[in-house]
Amino acid sequence: MASYSMGDLKKGLKIEINGIPYKILEYQHVKPGKGPAFVRARIKSFINGKVIEKTFHAGDKCEQPNLVQKTMQYLYDDGENLQFMDTTTYEQTAISHEQIGDLLKWMIDGMVVEVLFHNGSAIDVEIPQTVEYKITDTPPNFKGDTQGGRKPATLESGAVIQVPFHVLEGDVVRVDTSRGEYLEKVK
Repeated sequence: MASYSMGDLKKGLKIEINGIPYKILEYQHVKPGKGPAFVRARIKSFINGKVIEKTFHAGDKCEQPNLVQKTMQYLYDDGENLQFMDTTTYEQTAISHEQIGDLLKWMIDGMVVEVLFHNGSAIDVEIPQTVEYKITDTPPNFKGDTQGGRKPATLESGAVIQVPFHVLEGDVVRVDTSRGEYLEKVK
């Protein structure tokens, strides 16, 4: 298994420390006036989602985690877990609500996602950055609602976003799921 030294660390890199896989969110190379240089990093655990700060010194090594990414389809929520199906083997995998976190509000039945596995167990889900959703509820337009304002709209996934006044219930819109923002109305 490959290992990373202090000089290899960068934003987005996936590392393993004490058997736990992490993703580097931020890093800063520090060269104090006195003493050796070091890297201060904020890392997020794939297992429990906690963000911690870690300092790496010149001789420190991190392992490359045993990660496998699979394309899977979201099937349904059974109340405790979300059920996903591997699109090539048709094998099903359950992932808890805690592991999904805030992404749950963007999930709709049949959505194709990327699931990250560590040593055979699912640890993370990535949804597409832009997704098309049907508007299920939004206030009607009133005369004069034309000047670039916004109104709340509920999507078929249950998420609520701000949309322009011309968007109506039943319309399909494209949404940036990473920022939770309306992009455009789909024709």
